[in-house]
Amino acid sequence: MAKQNIYDNETFFNEYSKLREREVNANNLFEIPTLYTLMPDLEGKRVLDLGCGTGERCIDYLNRGAIQVTGIDISEKMLAVAKSQNSDPRITYIKMPMEDIETIDGEFDVVISSLAFHYVEDFQGVVANVYRLLSDGGIFLFSQEHPINTCYQGTFSRWTCDENGTKIYANIANYCVEKSYESTWFVEGIQRYHRMFSTTINTLADAGFKILRIEEPHATEEIVQKYPEYYDLYHKPDFLFVKACK
Repeated sequence: MAKQNIYDNETFFNEYSKLREREVNANNLFEIPTLYTLMPDLEGKRVLDLGCGTGERCIDYLNRGAIQVTGIDISEKMLAVAKSQNSDPRITYIKMPMEDIETIDGEFDVVISSLAFHYVEDFQGVVANVYRLLSDGGIFLFSQEHPINTCYQGTFSRWTCDENGTKIYANIANYCVEKSYESTWFVEGIQRYHRMFSTTINTLADAGFKILRIEEPHATEEIVQKYPEYYDLYHKPDFLFVKACK
């Protein structure tokens, strides 16, 4: 199912909003800090945010010096919040699936996407369009669910544990079988796409991108001491980050 819009499902939107409102969550501990560690200098830059959600980061990009931000998202509910809580004359919000960005005019210096590409069927097409929209030397920075996670499709136990229930290692199967599958997260029927790590990187290379940096954020000893529930990230990362240059 291409161009899915699960975020406008009332149940999903409400539960997802509650999750993001918690001070302690994987986004705040791992995803956002890593994103900003990799963030290029935005001073004077034109930024395109693919899957901008409620727009908090679009505002932050302006605060970091961007002169223009375009945020696209397929969700009416997300964009309604963005327009009411995170508006600015320098931000343009557009309701659009990222698969349709070929219709966008103009040029951007930085294209950013946060945890969205595992919902995209035509990853190759999106990457090609990002390359077209970027200025020479422009930066493409994105995060996604790690392929170690997207290969798990709920058909076997996710973890092997010891007699005390402590997770010893994650169980991996069918990593090399690239496919779409339905998962359950707050609601049933969420379409995800599993691609091998090599497919992600080779798609970028084939489009003409130069890979600058790859990160797989994981738990530090400090985080585990403070938040023991994240111990399992010693075994596997949740997220994959790629920073590339045109």
